[in-house]
Amino acid sequence: DLTENPLTTLPNGSFLGFIHLQSLAVPLTLECPGGSDAWQDVTVDRSSRLCQGQRNPCNSSVELAWPCPENSVCAPDGPGLIQCLCDHPFHGYKCLREGTFPMLLFGGILGTATVSLSLLLWGTQRRKAKTP
Repeated sequence: DLTENPLTTLPNGSFLGFIHLQSLAVPLTLECPGGSDAWQDVTVDRSSRLCQGQRNPCNSSVELAWPCPENSVCAPDGPGLIQCLCDHPFHGYKCLREGTFPMLLFGGILGTATVSLSLLLWGTQRRKAKTP
């Protein structure tokens, strides 16, 4: 219930991730987040606007303004908001990479570089260390 709050506008992304929000009361001066199309029932009384029954924008007959890329699916992310989740086994930018991250190769290269650089610095800098 936000009716007693002195809000003039709702900041963008205020309800990002609120996928289970089913009832919201806002002051009359404000629209329901995501617009009236994002809710099954919008009721106006003398002091507030009641938004009930959040709709899933992925199941609507209206085509999305930004369709999800190939290898991904639409998922709700709050009132009137969507997110695109990559299908398994795809990942990365626009779900274009397939398979898993090469952890062994990455760890091996990083470990080898770290040990090599450490040995090089130890060998070149140890003469500068003071002996007691």
